[in-house]
Amino acid sequence: MKELFIMFLSFFKIGAFTFGGGYAMIPLIEREVVDNRKWISKEEFTDILVIAQSFPGAMPVNSSLFIGYKLGGIIGAVMAILGVILPSFLIIIVIALFFSQFRENPIVDNIFKGISGAVPVLVLLAVKGLSKSVNKNIINLLIVVISICAITIFDVHPIIIIFLSAIYGIFLSERMES
Repeated sequence: MKELFIMFLSFFKIGAFTFGGGYAMIPLIEREVVDNRKWISKEEFTDILVIAQSFPGAMPVNSSLFIGYKLGGIIGAVMAILGVILPSFLIIIVIALFFSQFRENPIVDNIFKGISGAVPVLVLLAVKGLSKSVNKNIINLLIVVISICAITIFDVHPIIIIFLSAIYGIFLSERMES
């Protein structure tokens, strides 16, 4: 039970101190569960992220579910999810109670401007961390370039890119490597 409480506190800390959504949480989750606690390996973490991105919902909730389940079964999954979502829930409740008082405060406005400047860096750190586990070959580079172009230039929905990449992975990647 002590291990589950430690896991809850770890995810609570991640949920409490991460701004910017799921992708900004990736480096913090990785540092906590892979580097600091050594609960899972880097490869397992990468696999969990891939699966978590495939499921509907917020990626930190999905990844905490898988990590929590791996560490403590259903109770572990529930504890991990609660750890991740409870800080946001509590913060939103407090903000909702006092929003009208904070709305025009220049200090609060500047705090959020500062935090929003750090979020892209956290996302870049997530990309950097994920890129370490990707085979660096011409095919994967082409997939990245084509995906970026399809999404940014041709406004292709990211789910279509994920679906097509999965099809490539299932049917073509083994044949190309053989």
